Amino acid sequence: MQKPNSLRRSLKMIVNGIGLYPGRVRAVKNYTKYRAQRDEFLRQGGTITENSMILYDFADNAGTASGDYFHQDLLVAKLIFEAQPRRHIDVASRVDGFVAHLACFREVEVVDVRPLPASVHSNIKFVQADLTQPQQLGEADSVSCLHAIEHFGLGRYSDPIDVDGHNKGVYNLIDLTEVGGRLYLSFPISRANEVQFNEQRVFHPNWILAHPGIVERMQLVRFDYVDDQGDLHLDCAIEGKALDLDYGCGIFTFQKVR
Repeated sequence: MQKPNSLRRSLKMIVNGIGLYPGRVRAVKNYTKYRAQRDEFLRQGGTITENSMILYDFADNAGTASGDYFHQDLLVAKLIFEAQPRRHIDVASRVDGFVAHLACFREVEVVDVRPLPASVHSNIKFVQADLTQPQQLGEADSVSCLHAIEHFGLGRYSDPIDVDGHNKGVYNLIDLTEVGGRLYLSFPISRANEVQFNEQRVFHPNWILAHPGIVERMQLVRFDYVDDQGDLHLDCAIEGKALDLDYGCGIFTFQKVR
């Protein structure tokens, strides 16, 4: 039987998935404000060519400067900028976030199981491939996979169901990284491993440190993480608060040693 918290989460996902965001539904209360502002605009002599009512932006912040994606994308892009690698391959990270950051200053080869419409940006080179399978992509001195490994094999992105997809993905990321090169890997972390099908897996931070491929061939260079409140903690030991999160983001930098 599904747990109450899991059931509530599933219902929330269904509601959000069909576009019924609770915050936007509540924004209906702003309709009278919209009408008053519209009337004032017309009173001042303005001309409205089309009504396009947006009610949910009245109380929004200027933007979001916290959370997993904001921090990991900026941090790892900064680390790669400082390292100045010869070749960088990214696997399945967000193109309009992390990849865009990299493309501002360097070429990046993007690999994803999903298609990517042709980009006019000359610094983005795309290859469609499933990284749960070995690929003939050669090796790079810099490889990244940010907030993606947790989805491998769950079918959410039309990839084949593979209960071991995340482990296979890690092996293939290691194979992509040349000896002496760096692998930047991030994923959701919590105090226990979970599979929230078909959304994602969540891992205890020590899961990756015990992965046979990591143990045999990689060395941890640094660990950063985003906590439950969306705040970034830089270059930390994997202990204490980092092991007791409800839902955070672990950002691991490894170097291939053999």
